[in-house]
Amino acid sequence: MARQVALGGDAGAPEGGVNFRVDQLDTKTSETKELGYTCGVPGEEALSPVAAPEVITVMQSDFAELPVAPLQANAGPARGWVPVNMEVVLYVSADEQIVEATLLDTPVSIRAIPVEYHWDLGDGNTISTDKSGDSYPSLEVAGMYRYEGWYDVMLTTTFIGQFSVDGGAWQDIDGSIEVVSDPVEIFSKSLESRLVDADTPVDEEEDPWVPQCTGETEDPLDPEASHREI
Repeated sequence: MARQVALGGDAGAPEGGVNFRVDQLDTKTSETKELGYTCGVPGEEALSPVAAPEVITVMQSDFAELPVAPLQANAGPARGWVPVNMEVVLYVSADEQIVEATLLDTPVSIRAIPVEYHWDLGDGNTISTDKSGDSYPSLEVAGMYRYEGWYDVMLTTTFIGQFSVDGGAWQDIDGSIEVVSDPVEIFSKSLESRLVDADTPVDEEEDPWVPQCTGETEDPLDPEASHREI
């Protein structure tokens, strides 16, 4: 990106002329490089360009280096386990984020807008959707486990970006970025009938029993896993 800076009159310029210095900005380092000079006469477009306002463009590479925070992924029920063959509700708070920066001594706002969510259930099943989902009892976005075991539910969010220079209109940034959220650990439990002492009350905090996450109980794959678009 570049800008023109008026330096004042010059003996070698046309009558009433003004010299302009052209700088180039490296948006990654915020360093400027002097490219040279041009001269012009205000109001006489044929002789030279009229001094323009600063031209600032945010590229996809700039967008990718911004501190866009991962979204909070949720996989329920919230108790940390779910029965085998029961829906696992998936949802996320789809809030846009705004990052403030300064380029060429000019304030620039960049906003990241979530537009797509890719869920990996950890058993080979994946879901891609433009829906953020909602907590139970909503089943707008949901999956299901067929086998008992511990799983890490992973969310990757695709963001598009826009930028505003010094409070001006929002402009689109070409391309998009992907941000990975922290995994959500969940246990899929196979509920089986068992004899219990009728005189012993069920402890809802301890029943059903959930084993420790070990190599034997972690991530059993679904041989019929598939990818779904919602």
